[in-house]
Amino acid sequence: MNNQPLSLAVVGHTNTGKTSLLRTLLRDSGFGEVKNAPSTTRHVEEAAITDGTDTLLYLYDTPGLEDAGGVLDWLETNTDTRADGIERLQKFLDSHGAHHDFNQEAKVLRQLLQSDMALYVIDAREPVLDKYRDELTILSWCAKPVMPVFNFTGGQLPEAWTTMLARRNLHVFAGFDTVAFDFEGELNLWNKLATMLPQHDIIDRLTASRRREWTRLNKEARHEIAGFLLDVAAFTQEIDENDDPAPVLQTMQAEIRQLERQMQQRLFALYRFYHSEIDGGDWVPKAFHQDPFDSELLKQYGIRTGTGAATGALIGLGLDIATLGGSLGLGTAIGGFLGGILPNTRTISDKLTGRQTLHTDPETLTLLAARALDLLHILQTRGHAAQSQVELHSRKAPWTPDKLPSELNKARSRWKWSSLNTHLPETSRAEREEYTESLSRKLGG
Repeated sequence: MNNQPLSLAVVGHTNTGKTSLLRTLLRDSGFGEVKNAPSTTRHVEEAAITDGTDTLLYLYDTPGLEDAGGVLDWLETNTDTRADGIERLQKFLDSHGAHHDFNQEAKVLRQLLQSDMALYVIDAREPVLDKYRDELTILSWCAKPVMPVFNFTGGQLPEAWTTMLARRNLHVFAGFDTVAFDFEGELNLWNKLATMLPQHDIIDRLTASRRREWTRLNKEARHEIAGFLLDVAAFTQEIDENDDPAPVLQTMQAEIRQLERQMQQRLFALYRFYHSEIDGGDWVPKAFHQDPFDSELLKQYGIRTGTGAATGALIGLGLDIATLGGSLGLGTAIGGFLGGILPNTRTISDKLTGRQTLHTDPETLTLLAARALDLLHILQTRGHAAQSQVELHSRKAPWTPDKLPSELNKARSRWKWSSLNTHLPETSRAEREEYTESLSRKLGG
C-alpha cells in the first residue's frame, strides 16, 4: 500500500477556474482569490486534503498559462527536436526567458514536473483554440498523467473539446462545475483520476473519507435545524386575558427572527461558507430577507391556515378565532396578531385564572422548517467558488400545519426546552436532546 500523499498540480489557461476548482474541492470559500480577470493567481499555492488523520493529497494552484505558443516557439528555436520532452523543458527552465518573458509558464511546468499528475481545467464555454492545443502539447512533455476537468459545463460536455482530447490520447476526463456543486460528481472526478494512477489506495481512502464527511455534515445540519424548531415551538409568553398582546408578540417575533439568523449562520459555518456580513449582528442571507411572519411567504410555500382561520384581512395568517377568547375582540386580533404567534389557552386553569399563553402557531413552525431545509439544500448544491447571491428555489413545505411532527407538538407544552424562555441555551438544549435527535431523523438526517 502506498501511504505517500498524492500531489496534483491544477493547471490551465488564465481565468478558466483553477482557483475556483480548489475552493470547491477544499470546501473552503476563503482559499485564494477568485476574480473575473486574467492572472489572478501569480504564484503556486499549496493546500492539503486529509482524512482527519493523515494527509492524503496536496493540491497546487498554479498561475494561468498565457503564452504557451511563445514557449513552443522558444523550444523549437533553442532545443534539439530529437531530445525528449523533459530534456527540452529543462533547458527552457534554465533559460533567461523562463525567468522573465515566460515566468508564469515556467512556474506551472516546474510544479507539474514535481507533481504526480495534473488536473487541466477547461472552461467548457470556450471554443477549441490553438492556444489550448499548445498548452496540452507542452504539458504532455512533462511525462505526467493529465486529466482534463471541464468547468462551467451547464450539465453537458462540449463535443468539439472531447474530440480534440481524444486525438491527443486524452480519453479520461471529468465535468465538474465549481459553482453548481454535485457531491456525486466530485466522487466521480476522484474515481476517474484513480484510473490514471498505478495505485488506487489513496483515492479510495479519499472518497471514503469524503462520503463520511458528507454524511456527518448532513446529520449535524439537520440536528441544528431540529433543535432550532423545538426551541421556537417551546417558546411561550403569558399575559392577562385583558392585556394588549401586541407588544409581547412583537418582542417574541424579534427573538425568533434572531434565533433563525443564528441557526443560518451555524449552517453556513458548518459547510465552510464565509461572508463578511456574518460579523454583523443583523446578518441574514438576502434570500431570507423576507420576514417569516409575512403572510405572503406562507402563500409562496403553499401553507394554508387551519380550518378555523378567519377570512378577509387574516387569510394566510393562521389565526384561529376560536382560540382568541371573546375578551380580546376581533379588532385587537387583526391589529396585534399579524402572523406567526397565537394566544392559546394552555390548560383549563388558564381560563379560570384569566391568563393566556402566546406561542408560535403550526403554520409558522412549518414555514420556518421549510426555510431552513431550503437553506440546507442550497449549501449542499452550491460550489465554494459561487459569487452570486443565495437564491431560494424549493418552496416546498416538509409537512402540512395540521400534521406537525409529534416532537413539535410535545415542545409546545415544554417551556424549559426553549432557550428563549430559560435564557440557558445549554440547559434547554440538553432538556430537548432526545426529541431533537428524533425530529432530525424525520427531517431526513
